[in-house]
Amino acid sequence: MKVDKKRLIIVIGVFFIAIYATLSVVREYRQENAVKIVNLKTNKVEVYEDLKVSDIISFINGELITDSKIDTTTIGKHEVNFEYKNYDNIKIDYSFEITVVDTTKPVVIGRTINVIKGSDEDVSKLVFCGDNYDRNPKCYIKGNYNLNKVGTYNVSFIGEDSSKNKSSANLTIVVREKNNSSGTTNIDDLDSVSYDDVIEKYKTKDTKIGIDISHWQGDINYKKVKKSGVEFAYIRVGRGNGVGAEYVLDDKFIEYIKGFNKVKIPVGVYFYSNANSKEDAEKEAKWILKQIKKYDVDLEIVFDWENWNYFQEYDLNFHDLTEMYKAFEKVIEKNDHKALLYGSKYYLEEIFQNVDFPVWVAHYTEQTNYSGEYKVWQLCSNGRVNGIDDNLVDINIMKK
Repeated sequence: MKVDKKRLIIVIGVFFIAIYATLSVVREYRQENAVKIVNLKTNKVEVYEDLKVSDIISFINGELITDSKIDTTTIGKHEVNFEYKNYDNIKIDYSFEITVVDTTKPVVIGRTINVIKGSDEDVSKLVFCGDNYDRNPKCYIKGNYNLNKVGTYNVSFIGEDSSKNKSSANLTIVVREKNNSSGTTNIDDLDSVSYDDVIEKYKTKDTKIGIDISHWQGDINYKKVKKSGVEFAYIRVGRGNGVGAEYVLDDKFIEYIKGFNKVKIPVGVYFYSNANSKEDAEKEAKWILKQIKKYDVDLEIVFDWENWNYFQEYDLNFHDLTEMYKAFEKVIEKNDHKALLYGSKYYLEEIFQNVDFPVWVAHYTEQTNYSGEYKVWQLCSNGRVNGIDDNLVDINIMKK
C-alpha cells in the first residue's frame, strides 16, 4: 500500500497542533483557577524610591520568577507586572497597582540679598529654591519691599511643589545706593591659613596635603610650591559660559598643568559646570578629555556644579543633578580616568540624591563632620603657600 507522504505530514501536524492547543487550554485553565495569594506591604511609595517587586510583597504563595525594578520616577498610579510559580509549580502572571507620591518639601535657603536702588531684577530668582521632583516649583516672596527705596526689608521666601508640599525661609532684602568704591583689598590685609600649619596639623601616613587652583592664583613658582610640601593639585581646566553656551578654557590651565607636570606634582582637573541635562554633562566630559590628552593627569576629573543662587534658571530637580554627575562619571571612566563630584557639605547632604560615589567636600572648618564618605576635603579657601605669592589658595586634605 503506497503512503501519501504529504497527507501524512499534514495529519501529523494537525495532531501536534491539537495537542498543543489542548495543553494551552489546560495551562490557561490551571493558571486561571490556581490559588493566587499575594499580599503587599504597601501600595504607596515615594518618588525615586529604589524598589524591586520583592520589596513591596509581604507574602506570596510561591516563588518569584521575575523580580524587576519598579519604575518610581513619575508620580501617580502605575501597574506593576511580574511572574511567579505557586506551590503547585504553576506559572502565574500577576499585577498590582501602586501609587507613587511625593511627600518631600522643596528646599529654600534664606539669606541677605543686596540690591541696587531702582533695580528691576526679580528678587525671587536670586534665592535658592528647588525640589526633589518638580523642576519648576512655585518660588515666591511673601511680604512688602520696595526696590525704589533704600532700606532693609525682612520678608518670607516660599517654595511650593505640585504635590502641595511647602517650605519657607527668612529673607532679608537690602536696597542700597550704588557703591562707586573700587573695593580693592590688599592680600596682606586678609586673614589667612599657613600651609605649614596645615601640614603640621593634618599630615599623617594616611593623608596627603594639596591645593586647587585657577587663573585667580596668578603666577606660580612650581619649585617653591613643591618644596613647600604640596603633594597634589587640582587645576581648573575650564568652565561653562552659561546654559547651552560654549566652554571656556581657563586662561592659566596650559601653563599650570605644564608647570606641575614638570616638577612631578600629581594633578587632577576640575570643570565649573553649567550643565542642565545628562547630555550636557556628557559633552562637558568629552570636552575635558580633549583638553588633557597631551598631559599627565593622575588624579580625578572633577564635576563642579554650584550654580545655587541661580538654580531656578536651570529647570532641574535634585534627582537630575545626581543623574548628570553619573552621566559625566560614565564618560570619564570609559576613558580610563576616575571622576569625582565637588560640592559643599550642605549641598552634598541636602540637595544631591543618593550620593554613593566619591566626593570632594568643601567644608571650611577645623574638622569636617560631613555625614558621608569623601576622598578629598577642602578645608579652607584662604591658604598661603610659598610659591603662590600674589593670591590666597584653597588647601585640601586627601585620603590615601
